[in-house]
Amino acid sequence: MSQWLANVIDRASSVNDWLSPVRQEALTRLKSTSWPTRRTEEWRYTSLHALANLTLNEATNSKALAEAPVVSNLNSIDIVFVDGVPATDLTALNLPAGLTIHSLANASEAIQQQASKVFNQVKPDAHLFGLVNDALALQGVFINVAAGVQLEQPIRVVNLVSAGIESHNRVLVNLGANAQATIIEHGAGQGNSMNTAFAEYVIGTEAKLEHYRFALHGEEAIHIGGCHFKMGESSRLNSTIVGYGSQISRIDTDVVHAAEHALAKMNCIYLLGPKEHFDLHSLIEHVVPNGTTEQNARGIVGDKARAVFSGRILIHRDAQKTLAELHNRNLLMSRGAQISTTPALEIYADDVQCAHGATIAEIAEEDLYYLQARGISRKQALIMLNFGFIQELVSQMPNKALAAWLEPLLRERFATMESE
Repeated sequence: MSQWLANVIDRASSVNDWLSPVRQEALTRLKSTSWPTRRTEEWRYTSLHALANLTLNEATNSKALAEAPVVSNLNSIDIVFVDGVPATDLTALNLPAGLTIHSLANASEAIQQQASKVFNQVKPDAHLFGLVNDALALQGVFINVAAGVQLEQPIRVVNLVSAGIESHNRVLVNLGANAQATIIEHGAGQGNSMNTAFAEYVIGTEAKLEHYRFALHGEEAIHIGGCHFKMGESSRLNSTIVGYGSQISRIDTDVVHAAEHALAKMNCIYLLGPKEHFDLHSLIEHVVPNGTTEQNARGIVGDKARAVFSGRILIHRDAQKTLAELHNRNLLMSRGAQISTTPALEIYADDVQCAHGATIAEIAEEDLYYLQARGISRKQALIMLNFGFIQELVSQMPNKALAAWLEPLLRERFATMESE
């Protein structure tokens, strides 16, 4: 067991709140869980050496980063956490009818009962850092959208972490039958910080969820988290994940088709600067018949950086008539960049239509030469070619205000990714 994990167990042992039974179960599992090494299959390509003996300050009441990123024309309902501590007064929010947002730390008994139907009901219980989040996420929100309610305003949960701080945050979402909502998770970490952020979504019958996760942490940050979805009958999920590389950055996504005729579309973009690391693990389970999944992940990897993609679609024996596709495409900025990609289909049904694949390529010098010969600088040519590689996924984002906000950020990011 690492020093950091031992410290987590020690801190969590003194927590006493309405989630204590869940926290105690997590502690029991953590005490018997081995610290991942390169021999641990799920962590084979991601070293946790930088975290093993890390010592940072716990969350404070700092408001140094309290300003949420401005997105023009978004008109969102914003919930801001700074260093794990709420910077938004949830009771002061002007919410439309049918939408309730409650703090997990101050939930009434009635809200506790509602939230307990989501907390740990979607996230797999085998994820080490999911257990850490179970044990230490003292702050978080429970978002409930009543049946039949179609929200026009997006809900944005912003999680900002300062240099030298360790924090843990949880988002729970229940989307009632025939409801519709857009939820944005936006995370950013400065300096040598550490953060776990997990979100669980229960999507009701014929409900529609438009989901975004932006993990835009600095190069020294450590960020580990996950997005986990349980889909009801004829429900719809459209999810976009955008992640930067950092010292350690890992996101796990899990989608369970728990009822028939659900459709999940997932797009993922990851961008790694020189010497950065990013790990995206995805598991999509089709438990019942007539489900549809389309997943596309594209990554651009800078010099001496390493990206990891592990995508798996599991089709159970009863999940006949499933349609599923999984594709991972990667662009290396130099011969020193690395990508470990493992797309996989595990099929136990015999009446399905499935496809999967992965590609790895470098930027062609002839393409750069073509642009440079027409008066475009090499740096600008690289930006143009990089953005062209992921532009299709950006243009597929349903929220055009977010797409317009993201485009210049990505172009700025590309400008820093050329080989040193």
